[in-house]
Amino acid sequence: MTYPQGSWTGGTLTARSFLKPHHVARAVFHPAWIPQSLDPSVDALKKVRVIAGAVAGFGVYTFVEGGFAFDEMLDNAATACLVLLFITPLTVGVMLYLWQRSGAGTVAQLKEPLLRSLKLLLLFIGSALGTVLIFQLGGSLGMLGTMLVSVVGLWMAFFVIAGAYRISGNFFGTAVVHRCLPPLLATVTTWLMAIPDLVTGDLHGLSLAMGVFFILGAPVTVTAIAMLEMGRLKSRYGIRLADHPAVLSPMPGPTPGPTPTPPPPSYAPNGFVPPQGNRYGTPPQGNPYGTPPHGSPYTPGPQNPYAPQPPYNPPAPPPYNPQ
Repeated sequence: MTYPQGSWTGGTLTARSFLKPHHVARAVFHPAWIPQSLDPSVDALKKVRVIAGAVAGFGVYTFVEGGFAFDEMLDNAATACLVLLFITPLTVGVMLYLWQRSGAGTVAQLKEPLLRSLKLLLLFIGSALGTVLIFQLGGSLGMLGTMLVSVVGLWMAFFVIAGAYRISGNFFGTAVVHRCLPPLLATVTTWLMAIPDLVTGDLHGLSLAMGVFFILGAPVTVTAIAMLEMGRLKSRYGIRLADHPAVLSPMPGPTPGPTPTPPPPSYAPNGFVPPQGNRYGTPPQGNPYGTPPHGSPYTPGPQNPYAPQPPYNPPAPPPYNPQ
C-alpha cells in the first residue's frame, strides 16, 4: 500500500498568493498528498454535502432569528474547534480498533497517513482559534492597534472560512487513510453538534416545530448525502467502510480525456492538410546490386574435375618439349 508523496503545498504558493487568502487556504488545507476523487459524481456529492450542511447549519438559523451575531459566531467557532479536536481522533480510533480486530492489517501500516491527517487537524484548529483570539483582543489595543488587528483579522477570517470549506470536503485528508472516512466524520460531527440541543431542549428561541427542523436539518441532510456517497464507493469501486485499507486495491487516478485534435496550419487551403510522409512507402534497405539470397543465376554450377574434356579444347603442349 503506497501513499502520495511530495511537499505539503505542491509548490503552488508564491509571494503574490498571500494577497488572496482563499488561494493560501486551498494550498494549506487541501495538500497535494490528499488523493483525488475517483470520479466526478463522488466529487459532486462532496460539494453538495458541504453546501447543504452549511445552509442547514447557518442559513436557517440566521433567517429565522432575523439577524447575524458576529460574537455568537466566534463562540460557535471556538466550540466547533473543540468538538473537532475531540470527535475526529475518537471516531478514527474506533475505526482503527475495528480494522485491527478484522485481522486484515495493522495500525502500524497506517501510521504515515494518520500523522498527516493529525497535522492538518491541528493546523486548522490553531488557525481558527487564532482568528477568534485576534478579534477578541482587537478592542484593547488602541485605535492603531485595532486597525492593524482588523486587517489581519479579516485576512485570517477569509483564510479560515475558505479553509473550512476545504476541510468539510476532505475532512483533514482522512481519505488518504480510507475513502469512507470523510463522509463518516461529517455525519458523526453534525450529529454530535445537534445532540446536546436535543437533550437540553435548547431551541434557540424558536418554536417547537422550527426548532426541531433547525436542529435536525444539518445532521439529516449531511447523513443522507454521506450515505449516498459511501454507497457509490461500495457499488462502483468495492470500497467498504468495514474493510481495512490494506486489503483495498489501489485506485487508479482520474481517466484523462481524449487528446484534442490540433488545428490545421494557416497555410492549409480550406483547412485541408495533404497526407504527410512518403506516399510510395519506404524503399528497401541495403545494396540493390548485392548477392541475391539464392545465388546469382549467371554463376556456373559445380564442375566434375574428372569429366572428359571437349574435343575442341585439347590441353596445350608444354613449351620446349622436343618432338
